[in-house]
Amino acid sequence: MACSLAFSTYQTGKLFLLGVRPDGVLSVFERTFERAMGMWVEERRLWLGSAFQIWRLENVLDPGVTHDGYDALYVPRAGYVTGDIDVHDVARDADGRVLMVNTKYNCIAELSERHGFRVVWAPPFISDITPGDRCHLNGMALVDGHVAYATAASRSNVLDGWRDHRDGGGVVMDVRSGEVIAEGLSMPHSPRWHNGCLWLLNAGTGHLGFLEPDSGHFTEVAFCPGFARGLAFVGEYAVIALSRPRRNGVFEGLDLQRNLDAHSAIAQCGLHVINTTTGHAEQWVRIEGFAEELYDVAVIPHVVRPMALGFQSDEIRRLTSIEACGQGENPAP
Repeated sequence: MACSLAFSTYQTGKLFLLGVRPDGVLSVFERTFERAMGMWVEERRLWLGSAFQIWRLENVLDPGVTHDGYDALYVPRAGYVTGDIDVHDVARDADGRVLMVNTKYNCIAELSERHGFRVVWAPPFISDITPGDRCHLNGMALVDGHVAYATAASRSNVLDGWRDHRDGGGVVMDVRSGEVIAEGLSMPHSPRWHNGCLWLLNAGTGHLGFLEPDSGHFTEVAFCPGFARGLAFVGEYAVIALSRPRRNGVFEGLDLQRNLDAHSAIAQCGLHVINTTTGHAEQWVRIEGFAEELYDVAVIPHVVRPMALGFQSDEIRRLTSIEACGQGENPAP
């Protein structure tokens, strides 16, 4: 399947679109969105969490139409103001609700027409919905279009308490029952349901793996040389976003560093493509200089070379598209 990738970095506030030019060289396109975080890709739409908004970007190009050599053009069409909720993962469920992991308020929430958000679910150990990251709820996984699992760094119910349990305090929860189905993890992130299995990143150790359905045991499939957040799948391949250790000490004291030393490796920032059958990294993209930390990665199916409009130049004022009766959309300068 032809596809391209989107990935985000909150550190420099960028959305990156990674594709291939006609000559086979990588195409890298970036746009600025303050504190770019979780993403969700649909057939012609991309959702992006940012500092205090959820953005909806639409691909205005019809199939087979190109613009300046790009076969997808994502344009911001709506921004939903949530306030500062430290949004992490973003998804849209089968009922059309835009869901977000609201880390600052320790819950999974949905967009509200009137308010910043509406609470959908919170871990049973969280006593009330007030601002302050207690457990570092960070990830969610949908099964058959409905949110089913969530990850957190700990079961803490006190402000910033999760930091004391980064090594071994991580849990995976069944949202439907509220039960903890796996524990003893280290900074788990990015749970994803794929091929009938719950995959996730045990970021504190650097491992990609999946949960055994009965025991909740985490089976390691591959070691990733960096702090792993952001996971997407293309067939049997897993695409993982990696970050270098943060300088404020959040990543210190984790098994990740010991595992890096054991592999004679240095933490990287970039994308790794891992064959989940063999556990081997078969492709990678290293990022140097402008960013050291990524958050999410998403696959854009049936698109080879995507681009987007942002707000830092006047392109968004000059380029529009028109929807006519019985016709598709085409950009007009």
